[in-house]
Amino acid sequence: MQAKPKTFALVIFILGVFMSALDNGIISSALTTIEYSFNISAVQGTWGITLYTLGMAIATPIIGKLADKFGRKKLFLIEISIFALGSLLVALSPSFIFFLAARLLQSFGGGGIFIIASSHILSTYSKEKQGALLGALGAINGIASVVGPNLGSLVLNVTGHWSWLFLINLPIAVFVIIAGLIAIPETKQSHTQQLDIRGLTLLTFGILSFMLAITNLQSGALLASLLTVKVLGLFALGIVFFGAFVWAEKNIKVKTDPFLPYSLLKSQGFLLTLLMGLLSGTLIAIFVFIPSFVEQTFGISANNSGIFMSGIGLGSIVGAGLGGMLVSKLGATRTITLSGIISTIGFGLIAFFGISTILFIAASSVAGLGFGMLMGAPFSVLINQIAGAKDSGVALGTLSVSRQIGLTIAPTLYATIVQNGFSEFAKSVGGSHLSVEALYLKLQKLGDTVQINLFHQTAQSAYQGLFLLAVAASLIILAGGFYLNRKKI
Repeated sequence: MQAKPKTFALVIFILGVFMSALDNGIISSALTTIEYSFNISAVQGTWGITLYTLGMAIATPIIGKLADKFGRKKLFLIEISIFALGSLLVALSPSFIFFLAARLLQSFGGGGIFIIASSHILSTYSKEKQGALLGALGAINGIASVVGPNLGSLVLNVTGHWSWLFLINLPIAVFVIIAGLIAIPETKQSHTQQLDIRGLTLLTFGILSFMLAITNLQSGALLASLLTVKVLGLFALGIVFFGAFVWAEKNIKVKTDPFLPYSLLKSQGFLLTLLMGLLSGTLIAIFVFIPSFVEQTFGISANNSGIFMSGIGLGSIVGAGLGGMLVSKLGATRTITLSGIISTIGFGLIAFFGISTILFIAASSVAGLGFGMLMGAPFSVLINQIAGAKDSGVALGTLSVSRQIGLTIAPTLYATIVQNGFSEFAKSVGGSHLSVEALYLKLQKLGDTVQINLFHQTAQSAYQGLFLLAVAASLIILAGGFYLNRKKI
């Protein structure tokens, strides 16, 4: 029996989603300060983000399944509590090792918040309202990605210490817990069978191996790092774990509730949706490269380059809300097809015609609108339809992991494309040993106008490869949505 929808309960879920989604955006603005605080290198500092990503990838499908079994309200409040405790421990970290451990704990709390909120909507609201509400959740993620870095910089400037970036989570978490206890109705699936511990364990180690392999890739030497044991070996180990997981789910005991039913694992629609989810993650990762693109292509100062994220950021926020409304009217597969068309046009315009700041803002707004439509409702509704109510939690969790994998692997691929695009120019000016950013700073210090203009021209072609890759991902999403629509899935 479905619980009666309550607007205030939905607001509480949205607030929890916003808090967890804001976290990585906020910390990105303080990485340098944190590195100075613990006297660590920039490479070590990125583990503060990497571990959070790893933890969320592992926790998300597990929490989705546990929430279905033991109750979404209960697991949501537990997740918020773990996230708050992790935030407190991060803020009070006496050493970098303690900081990393606290970030991992925090990620275990953040990993299930969005999935539980999505499951709550799917279990308590009518199909006519689900699309718009899931779109609103997607828009919250988009807003957080835009607001996060700016809010982080503001808090850092006002307080003077990075710990406040995490302490501000505590009053929000306390409010969410108290309000949630009062207002959120309990919903869960009626499971009587045993939990699939074997499947859960194998999937966890598979995700961990795969994500660790991705984080060990090096953009400056992608092929060389790919052949190392810590990348290729971990990929192979991950494949072994995933293979064992599929075998375990296929041979599940009668009295055990499978973690991810084998019928889903062999479902063409389910697997194609996961692939499209992964590709949507690669599109969202474009955000990271917008400031460096406008700085190196148009000569915009670093302080002002963030402004040029507004077009793609606002476009993605509008797109997330629009995607939700369109799902209710057109259906999930048609909305995915339409978003693929818009995203292809937007990124294609940037790749071939984004030669001025005005054209770039216009084209990036179109691109943001396109992939923003995928951020909330379409994939969530589609995968829920494929999985059914009984397995919606774990299906949504698996979808979230696929998107997270795309978000994790894309920056390395993009950075490699850009770095390779500058390779010939870097050799010509004796800077082949430098990163693109370091090369640009060197030319600025030398004040050689001719070389700087050549650098900007090179940047246009170097980043073109990045946006063409985004066009390819958008076309695959378009084709996937069209195919599933033809199959009436």
